[in-house]
Amino acid sequence: MDATSQRLLMCRPTYFAVDYAINPWMDPSAPVDAALAVRQWEQLRQTYLDLGHTVEEITPVPGLPDMVFAANGGTVIDGKAMAVQFRDPQRADEAPAYRAWFEAAGFEMYDPKHVNEGEGDVLLAGDHLLAGTGFRTAHAAHAQLQEVFGYPVITMQLVDPRFYHLDTALTVLDERTVAYLPEAFSPGSQAVLRRLFPDAVHATMADAEVLGLNAVSDGRHVVLPAQATDLAAKLRDRGYETIGVDLSELRKAGGGPKCCTLRLRQGKASK
Repeated sequence: MDATSQRLLMCRPTYFAVDYAINPWMDPSAPVDAALAVRQWEQLRQTYLDLGHTVEEITPVPGLPDMVFAANGGTVIDGKAMAVQFRDPQRADEAPAYRAWFEAAGFEMYDPKHVNEGEGDVLLAGDHLLAGTGFRTAHAAHAQLQEVFGYPVITMQLVDPRFYHLDTALTVLDERTVAYLPEAFSPGSQAVLRRLFPDAVHATMADAEVLGLNAVSDGRHVVLPAQATDLAAKLRDRGYETIGVDLSELRKAGGGPKCCTLRLRQGKASK
């Protein structure tokens, strides 16, 4: 298995908090240790650097506690960046901040016509885009994604509110293989996944409930929550090298390693 060097965008959780509830993981009455969240995030960032990846950072904005979840800030493929439109007003101001960063970085910009929460719901798997819907990104956004990026888009219907974004229920391991939780998808989407990925790794509900599928793979190394022990063992059996990180504090807002990480694909050679 060959690892692919990646260019990643992250946002330090300087203002992280759980002040509202827009998914089942969030409980504003539960205590949050913001300093611990920063230390855990720094461990994730250092893990990427140790693997040889490039990490760029966007400046966090006061009053936007979920801005740490950079995967929701856009979709970047082949040098094109699709900006986002959030479903919930609490996150709306993140969109222009990320858009400005992409524009300054020189990406070819496209604005969304419908609710579209970025790489949280849009995952490049080989020559297809897997696009989630059901809770956040609107199904109508999938057609625009296909027009902008020129990849066939496969709609994935999510059915469990705990797995509200596609990247909480499925991770792309390499161009041919994914891992996913079957129960998170509608029967039709499960059938499509079986057809597209007959050798997929199936996660258990126990691992999904610690956001084990919210993982980042470079084709060889898989960075995933340390608590997802069964999934890690299955991945090692397939020949992947797993690196467990503890993001338990950020999980209180429904996020894991992938939520904190946006892949910046500059050109076709960097798929």
